[in-house]
Amino acid sequence: MTHDVDVATPNDRVILQARNVSFDWGSLPLHYVDSDPLATHLFNVMHLLLPEGEEWFVRTFKEALPLIHDEQLKEDVIGFIGQEAVHAQAHTQVLDQLTAYGIDVEPYVEQMRFLFGRALGNRTGHSRNSLVERIALIAAVEHLTAFLGDWVLNARQLDVVEFDPTMLDLLRWHGAEEVEHRSVAFEVMQYFDVRPARRLRTYIAIAPTMVWFWTRGVRFLMNQDPTLAALPPKDRRPSLRDYCKVAARGLFPSPKSLWKASLRYLRSDYHPSQEGSTAQAVQYLATSPAARAAAR
Repeated sequence: MTHDVDVATPNDRVILQARNVSFDWGSLPLHYVDSDPLATHLFNVMHLLLPEGEEWFVRTFKEALPLIHDEQLKEDVIGFIGQEAVHAQAHTQVLDQLTAYGIDVEPYVEQMRFLFGRALGNRTGHSRNSLVERIALIAAVEHLTAFLGDWVLNARQLDVVEFDPTMLDLLRWHGAEEVEHRSVAFEVMQYFDVRPARRLRTYIAIAPTMVWFWTRGVRFLMNQDPTLAALPPKDRRPSLRDYCKVAARGLFPSPKSLWKASLRYLRSDYHPSQEGSTAQAVQYLATSPAARAAAR
């Protein structure tokens, strides 16, 4: 049984469009966040983790599209697919620059290919329930990406420290689009299954998993960083305290803010439109150098 739904509120909804952005990474410093390796690699995990995940989003929603008969929701799904495909391409391009600096990203990326291509992949013969389960997992991840998108749009400290402007534009362009389309995956999940049990169960499953993969990614990058090679292994392995120091400087979301975001998703009255501001996202996209260049 399916249900007709409205995506966000009438005043909040925008027509989603993929912006064919491009970035020049030739002058990207190895440590582009205030010359801080840990702060930089906390962001670099996105370039390793997200492309395979976002391509999985695209494949899953293409599978769901023929089953959606609400025209407005179908239009939003098409826009979502287009935006996520561009996100995957944009982050993948950064990997060449990391490789040029001597960081072998392939072992971690290969693990992501396995996770999203096989373990969570779209295999022939999958049931409708399997599809809805994958959509629910994506809705949970999209809550986290909307939280991160809202955070990066409002993280004023990133404008105060020395932060590579091209990378900051990529992060804020991506973050703004995550806020812009934050309701789509949730509404697709609700279209197929309005029961709260699946929403809660899939979030409890995927959120700790994402944190674990992010932590592993940071440790992998710190271990691969050639400028840290002379340090003892224990000094290249960042601790929770090290991460909290970066967060306390306003350079990355804090554990407390992530915990609060998770509690919001678990509330019975949760809706993604409560997370972030569409108006703020659209305003940034109107000024983003990459988005403006793509529009031209």
